[in-house]
Amino acid sequence: MATKLYIVYYSTYGHVEKLAKEIKKGADTVEGVEATLWQVPETLSEEILGKMHAPPKSDVPIITPHELPEADGFIFGFPTRFGMMAAQFKAFLDATGGLWGTQKLAGKPAGLFYSTGTQGGGQETTPLTAITQLTHHGMIFVPIGYTAGAGMFDMSQVKGGSPYGAGTFAGGDGSRQPTELELAIAHHQGKYIAGITKKLKGSA
Repeated sequence: MATKLYIVYYSTYGHVEKLAKEIKKGADTVEGVEATLWQVPETLSEEILGKMHAPPKSDVPIITPHELPEADGFIFGFPTRFGMMAAQFKAFLDATGGLWGTQKLAGKPAGLFYSTGTQGGGQETTPLTAITQLTHHGMIFVPIGYTAGAGMFDMSQVKGGSPYGAGTFAGGDGSRQPTELELAIAHHQGKYIAGITKKLKGSA
């Protein structure tokens, strides 16, 4: 039976979604792992999203909390709002109280990825504060450390991501897109966490 890895994300302007798709490509390189992309529900109205100039959502399916236990592992992604995860993703996690009560997610590995507007906008505080969500569910946080290689030490260019997970910068107006290096780290994260999820399932 295939190891199921769910890549669950929220993306306003597409930056997190681009990372998510690259993470899936990386996970797909691990034999025996079935990686699936999911979006969490939007909480803003179409009117508000229009005023924010947010593009239409993609056709990636919307996940509900009761579907989470079907997965063997997760990689959660979200943009930053004032140094923490966006409210849309927090609202989704807030709806997992029933799963918390029964500890249905306990022991499952989970990684994190994210997007911020600026270099000081939360590339580390966002995943650091998000770990509390995993802890209460008993999930196992899987950081990438510096396993992505030399690119993580590159000081010649602005780059998102950290030992906590893949990341990108959207820029103040959202015009900046994930770079090749940021996408490479995302690809590695998918492969890395898929491998760990497969090992953990195999040893269960």
